[in-house]
Amino acid sequence: MIKKVTLLLFVCLGIYATAEAQDDEDTFTTTRPDTVKFEQRYSIHFQQTVIGQYHGKFHSPYQDSNSFVAKESSKYSLTADIFSALRVWKGGMIVFNPEMAGGSGLSGTHGIGGFTNGETFRVGDPSPTLYVARAYIRQRFALSKVYGKIADGNNQADEMSSIRSIAITAGKICMADIFDGNTWSHDPRSSFFNWGLMSAGAWDYPANTRGYTYAGIVEYLAPKINIRAAISMVPEVANGPFLDLNFAKANSSTLEIQRNYRLRGHKGVIRLIGFYTQAHMGKYTLARDTHPYITSTRAYGRTKIGGAINIEQGFSSMMGAFFRASYNDGRNETWSFTEIDQSISGGVVFHDFCKKRPEDRFGVALLANGLSKDHSDYLTRGGYGFIIGDGQLNYGIEGIAEAYYAFKLRDGIFLSPDYQYIINPGYNKDRGPISVYGLRGHIEF
Repeated sequence: MIKKVTLLLFVCLGIYATAEAQDDEDTFTTTRPDTVKFEQRYSIHFQQTVIGQYHGKFHSPYQDSNSFVAKESSKYSLTADIFSALRVWKGGMIVFNPEMAGGSGLSGTHGIGGFTNGETFRVGDPSPTLYVARAYIRQRFALSKVYGKIADGNNQADEMSSIRSIAITAGKICMADIFDGNTWSHDPRSSFFNWGLMSAGAWDYPANTRGYTYAGIVEYLAPKINIRAAISMVPEVANGPFLDLNFAKANSSTLEIQRNYRLRGHKGVIRLIGFYTQAHMGKYTLARDTHPYITSTRAYGRTKIGGAINIEQGFSSMMGAFFRASYNDGRNETWSFTEIDQSISGGVVFHDFCKKRPEDRFGVALLANGLSKDHSDYLTRGGYGFIIGDGQLNYGIEGIAEAYYAFKLRDGIFLSPDYQYIINPGYNKDRGPISVYGLRGHIEF
């Protein structure tokens, strides 16, 4: 059912994306390129996020090594980043982002396709670890004499840039920084916690365990339409920490077309995403034993193909909404992100609704995840993926509801209670439902 709805939405929204959009050129000042003066040479920002989560008891007649554990103590995650950007020549910027991460997710970050904490990684050691998250160079080439301001932000120095340009990015990046963005549902440090709400669930986006890869990206950027294409490295094993150096046989290609428009004066965006990945993957139908391991069937030449629709729409000065639908063929094992082959999500976010607390946010969302037949049959036989595997499976759609409230305590400091309700965790109707309670502390400057 999710597959059929997703394909129908691709057709309908693809047609809608060709509708006339409002041109925003009148919001910029026309300036000769040789008179443009940059306001910043560099930018430095910092963030730290701590998330604690706890769940109550739930129905669990059986569990295995990759199950969401029926009873456990609270779990905590910590991330801290220094975002730095240096402009070294006109249109060129170097980004360097050291990151520290520690802690662990509930049940060792296992047992749920749409996992509950986007700040956790599937790593064995919970000790805080320092590493380089991003290190890349970005170059813009102007295509217009109309210039607009790009505001200072994480990994971005304040600058004036042509409103039509070609941008080339190369180095170590997070693909989700550039693709599949969404104002209302994208960052677990400030919005929804769940993995399936921070990105399109079935987009198996190329990344190592911590979410980063090496890639080359080319973008055409204009007021009405943006087009992005990337070629990137993939892990040498599913969700592994190291990237496969056999690039000719292991890589991922991603294409995104973004259409900007206005609906009754409010900003809207439609993004269409397609991806094609080849890697040393296992094939579900070849793992036929009782309690099979997909790892025994791995070989080069296996592929994964899929796509996503991502919509955001403002409806007033106090409310915005989002919708995503995504699908991949699910013939070969999930390789990078999480074990979701079909996904539909949507929600609303309220902001600036209280005059005394204008920067508070309140969001509610629903998420439904599914698996391909090959994938679900494999788990029914007692197979294991890198995220889920209960030893057997009574298949059902994994459903998740999430609500959060972000309180601004003072400039740059937010506290956010969160609640998630999960049915059929790990696509298993024999287990759950689960109530997960969370609290996030976030500092940025």
